[in-house]
Amino acid sequence: MATKGQMTGMRGVYLVAAELSKLGFIVSPTSRSAAGADLLVTDQKCRKAWSVQVKTNGKAGSFWLVGAHARTLSADSHAYVFVTLRGDLRPEYIVSSSSHVASKVITNPSKTGSVWYEFWRKERQFEDEGWGLFGDPFAVNDETTSFDPVVEEITI
Repeated sequence: MATKGQMTGMRGVYLVAAELSKLGFIVSPTSRSAAGADLLVTDQKCRKAWSVQVKTNGKAGSFWLVGAHARTLSADSHAYVFVTLRGDLRPEYIVSSSSHVASKVITNPSKTGSVWYEFWRKERQFEDEGWGLFGDPFAVNDETTSFDPVVEEITI
């Protein structure tokens, strides 16, 4: 049986997938065992792709817990979406690049000896929710090298 925390996390993943789909992106959840990526996202022309890690709080808080890997994971194609569930209201979303998150992770040793890795709300990368990080899902990038497959005739 899934724990309350697991259910909160799954809810956040599907809410983010719905938001990205609404914006026009193609979105697919990964298997729950995929390290570092909850969603795989691409634009309409499949010219740009992202892995997305979703972190969800079930209620308002000042920070989200991230793993130790967040301090060193910095890739142009990896992003975080931090979600705060707000009952029947629209969730709060904060989108950040992995490089921004890596530079802002706080290490916080607890009294029990465990170490927490935190990303604080006040360190958000953008004034708005930040969905613009993903760009325009319908853009046609003329600078991208076109793919011209070689088609061979097959005789049967």
